[in-house]
Amino acid sequence: QEVLGEDKLMAILKERELKIYWGTATTGKPHVAYFVPMSKIADFLKAGCEVTILFADLHAYLDNMKAPWELLELRTRYYENVIKAVLESIGVPLEKLKFVRGTDYQLSKEYTLDVYRLSSVVTQHDAKKAGAEVVKQVEHPLLSGLLYPGLQALDEEYLKVDAQFGGVDQRKIFTFAEKYLPSLGYAKRIHLMNPMVPGLTGSKMSSSEEDSKIDLLDRKEDVKKKLRKAFCEPGNVENNGVLSFIKHVLFPLKSEFVVLREEKWGGNKTYTAYEALEKDFAEQVVHPGDLKNSVEVALNKLLDPIREKFNSPELKKLSNAAYPKAKPAEKGTKNSEPENAVIPSQLDIRVGRVISVEKHPDADSLYVEKIDVGEPEPRTVVSGLVQFVPKEQLQDRLVVLLCNMKAKAMRGVESRGMVLCASSVGEPRQVELLDPPAGCCAGDRVYVEGYEDGDPDDELKPKKKVFEKLQADFCISEDCVAQWKQRNFLTKLGTVSCKSLKGGSIG
Repeated sequence: QEVLGEDKLMAILKERELKIYWGTATTGKPHVAYFVPMSKIADFLKAGCEVTILFADLHAYLDNMKAPWELLELRTRYYENVIKAVLESIGVPLEKLKFVRGTDYQLSKEYTLDVYRLSSVVTQHDAKKAGAEVVKQVEHPLLSGLLYPGLQALDEEYLKVDAQFGGVDQRKIFTFAEKYLPSLGYAKRIHLMNPMVPGLTGSKMSSSEEDSKIDLLDRKEDVKKKLRKAFCEPGNVENNGVLSFIKHVLFPLKSEFVVLREEKWGGNKTYTAYEALEKDFAEQVVHPGDLKNSVEVALNKLLDPIREKFNSPELKKLSNAAYPKAKPAEKGTKNSEPENAVIPSQLDIRVGRVISVEKHPDADSLYVEKIDVGEPEPRTVVSGLVQFVPKEQLQDRLVVLLCNMKAKAMRGVESRGMVLCASSVGEPRQVELLDPPAGCCAGDRVYVEGYEDGDPDDELKPKKKVFEKLQADFCISEDCVAQWKQRNFLTKLGTVSCKSLKGGSIG
């Protein structure tokens, strides 16, 4: 997508082949967006470049301890095996590649001294700015996050490369390296950037956001489930993760894409140019359901050899050890959840956009809303908000919707969700809609702090009263933030709140 230092690149190529490195921090499990850099690495190798892949284990620890120190070795082994499996699945010869671990050289005396030298010339402002799109941003950041960009800059020198390759989300770290490496007497490197593939929810695909990505080892039924929920609005080509995956992964690998559909809808159609597919989707010639089904088939063909490799007892054991399943603990306690306790990650809560709102034809106190939650079709939801929220305040606004309640007929209209609101404790009763953070999109996941992982239940069983048990501990804080047991409701962009009902309940 972008190249910094193209003149230098062309000058080197007149004399010899280019030396490039690509690094990945060994944090969450690699997902299907990794096919984007892998396919470009294949291009580099075909062009004769010398390519080094860095498993940045120390970076993984420095990034707000996304990988605990005791798991670094296991996760690095997991990454090495899974990346090799990805490369093999797309036909990349491994003998032309060099694999390096960060801790192989980043703990040396020379490297450590350079970290200190760099920290003596880098400002706090520049370090924070450089890591803004890569290092996890939290309210009280650790010093380690400020060190992260400097280490990545020094990697270019210690790996003795001409260029670093990465996603465009790395751009600020790349320009940071160009600014500060010369101050230590080291050469400024070339930087090559691939585009970022939007996640299934419309934002950047992220290892830390479960609903946004498909893991390389996800089962076929998980792939189907996640694609079914993916944002793919008819005719909308913006932030469409399904289309983007076709553009940046499937087309470069296969040079074509086949839309699978029944004969009554025109039968299968083969596209040899992505632009033609995007045009047909924009004009609604291609239906989102057919697009998702076709991606599912093509993606499973890529994932099958990776799944097969990781089906061995040795790699199954490694996978379980590197990513042990642990139940979230209460604040100040250790794994304090009873074995059969209900937990917030069982709830499928999403940001929704109200497309339309009308009075219920048979109930004066009820609205019937159409709400977009990132699915192919909007959901019909019935809400008892008439006396609390004017119709015009609901129209086109973002709401927080519980999506996995069992569908329920309310005065003859089936409701497929519950709009979550804050309510005052005393009389007269006041009700306010919960507000997602500014910038959220329909379909963005809402979760409780500390319960980011885990798939929600497909459907909440009424007899188990999962929502009711959790709701007993829902409240609004003194800062008007929605909470469960003093843990904030969050999206990837921040906290969920209400306007003014401090100390209120949520329902």
